[in-house]
Amino acid sequence: MSTSVTQPQQRDVPAHFPPAVIRVLGAGRFGRIAAERLARRFPRADFLVVDMHRERLEPIERELGLPVLQGDAVPFLLSAPLAESDWIIPAVPLHVAFGWVLGHLARRFPVKLLPVPEVVDGQVPNPFRTESGTLYASFATFRCPDNCSEPDAICTHTKEPRKANLFEVLENVRANGYRVVVVRSHQLAPGVGGYPVEALRDKLSEILREPGRWIVATSCRCHAVVDALNWGPP
Repeated sequence: MSTSVTQPQQRDVPAHFPPAVIRVLGAGRFGRIAAERLARRFPRADFLVVDMHRERLEPIERELGLPVLQGDAVPFLLSAPLAESDWIIPAVPLHVAFGWVLGHLARRFPVKLLPVPEVVDGQVPNPFRTESGTLYASFATFRCPDNCSEPDAICTHTKEPRKANLFEVLENVRANGYRVVVVRSHQLAPGVGGYPVEALRDKLSEILREPGRWIVATSCRCHAVVDALNWGPP
């Protein structure tokens, strides 16, 4: 009996879907959820779950039968031999895409982390800043269910029409002296999002074309994390 994978609910199917290679970064609560749901949905995919803590990896290896690797998420991403079609599932409490961009730039150029300019706060829903200058944004004012399917027309929780796609809102952010790139997180399973390596490389190529100040965001339809940097030749 043949099996098939249901296309994502969103109208625009992402590149490299269904995923053949999946790298889950993080083995805590959300990493475990991601590993379980993706392994059920894509049983033929090549999996690897990466986490710094062996005690988190052991249950995943033992109970789910998935390969694991003890290591730090961003250094792994910077050093692993990844194909453009490989999917990255960030499940760690840091901005993985930004860390990856920062790591690549720092190999060749001086790079400085910047706080996200405050003018951005008024252009995104429910902004929340950390002391480091990272900005979080979300259409939700409530705790989202961890099995949200991210439908494109309505909110899963409120059943109300979706106001907008946050990744599109961020693409239209304006801050004097800054350019903007947005890595879109696509839904692969309920409550689980990620992006192919190709998306990261495309955004890095865009940044490399113009030295200067950049706003780098990762966003799904509802939630986003935003950071900023300045880079240039020595």
